Amino acid sequence: MSPKNHKVRVGISIGDFNGIGPEIIMKSLADKTITDFFTPVIFGSGKLFTYQKNIFKLNVNFNYINEASQAQPGKLNMVNLVKENSIVELGTPTEESTKMAIDSLEAATEALLKGEIDVLVTAPINKDEMVKMGFKHPGHTGYFEEKFNKKGLMFLVTDDLKVAVSTHHIPIAQVAENISKEKIKKQIRVLNQTLIEDFNISRPKIAVLGLNPHSGDGGVIGNEEIEIISPAIKELSDNGILAFGPFPADSFFQPSKYKSFDAVLAMYHDQGLAPFKTLAYEEGVNYTAGLPFIRTSPDHGVAYDIAGKNIADEQSFTEAIFTAIKIFKNRSEYNDLMSNRMQPRKMVVDNGIDEDLPDETDA
Repeated sequence: MSPKNHKVRVGISIGDFNGIGPEIIMKSLADKTITDFFTPVIFGSGKLFTYQKNIFKLNVNFNYINEASQAQPGKLNMVNLVKENSIVELGTPTEESTKMAIDSLEAATEALLKGEIDVLVTAPINKDEMVKMGFKHPGHTGYFEEKFNKKGLMFLVTDDLKVAVSTHHIPIAQVAENISKEKIKKQIRVLNQTLIEDFNISRPKIAVLGLNPHSGDGGVIGNEEIEIISPAIKELSDNGILAFGPFPADSFFQPSKYKSFDAVLAMYHDQGLAPFKTLAYEEGVNYTAGLPFIRTSPDHGVAYDIAGKNIADEQSFTEAIFTAIKIFKNRSEYNDLMSNRMQPRKMVVDNGIDEDLPDETDA
């Protein structure tokens, strides 16, 4: 089916239901025309969402199904994972809310692998509580890397600002030992390819930040820029990838600089996410680049401090939904284009026999 005519099936995992997950999900889906644009498939609990929609006085109605393959266009579909009542303690993580967050994520991921949904949007989770219950990863990215058997890249995006991070949920003391020339080269290649395939940028320009203050000041404040980052950039530049840097992080995030590039690779979590969330907090989206499936999320956490107060802003979650849809369509069109370019063409020669000719790109 052509991506232009396909109504994208958007899977939604609910995160920790004692945080703001159900609130921002329902607020994002409250507009009656929303199903004109995509087919939502929530992996949660009907009784739980009914209880919370009454708290927030939201006029949303769900189509309850047993599995994602039963989702109907034009409806807010709910895969009813738990049919019993749930004990809700808004603002406090509990064993029950943590277990449902894990169950929702696993069910949604399984549906994604089966092709029952097209993309997955994940509501915020409590990583610490999930790890205590046996979840093996300190976040979504590691989980999806294991499930899809491929390395992903944490990539925060808006229309104007796109920031990836080389290392993410590790202690700051371990950052230097977790970067290498080969790793940075792979990450820049992933970033370059996702900008082409998923964001329709034909010749991406990528800025790379230094690890140390002032990018090491020529080795005075560290050698990682000289020994690791600069050689990685040079090798990629020599092979046609438009990578530049390393730039000092303290002065990079001003419009005159970052707007000259299509994306930025930061060396560690806070180096990239602190300026990103300052500049684009309400509209920012977390996208896991480099995976065979599309997963996005809002760029904020569970927000227990405001859970139940009906003041959570759904904009980032809404942006996450529509970013996932846009990426799905961009990627589908790119794959169709590349497939058509690789198809052999036929021409009639003067003996009247059709002969296959290679595409021009193969000549």
